[in-house]
Amino acid sequence: MYGYEWMPHSGMGYGMGFGFGGVFMLVFWGLIIFGVVALVKWLFVSNGVHHHEAQHPPAPRRDPLSILEERYARGEIDRDEFLARKQDLQG
Repeated sequence: MYGYEWMPHSGMGYGMGFGFGGVFMLVFWGLIIFGVVALVKWLFVSNGVHHHEAQHPPAPRRDPLSILEERYARGEIDRDEFLARKQDLQG
């Protein structure tokens, strides 16, 4: 009695939806992978200190007199300058 001619789609429109579906599928899985990688990085970084920073602790602060003594020992300044600067530092 009724044929299939009355149906509003004839099968020609299915190809268009697949193209957009493939793009959205790639975006979806890209976001999933990005989220997993970001989560793993966040879990393995503790308190904002990265692995390469933890290997090299910061150098301890030195007082000015010890720096002056090192410069004099290396020969960067002569005796007179050393004694003048030492007097300035001590008061």
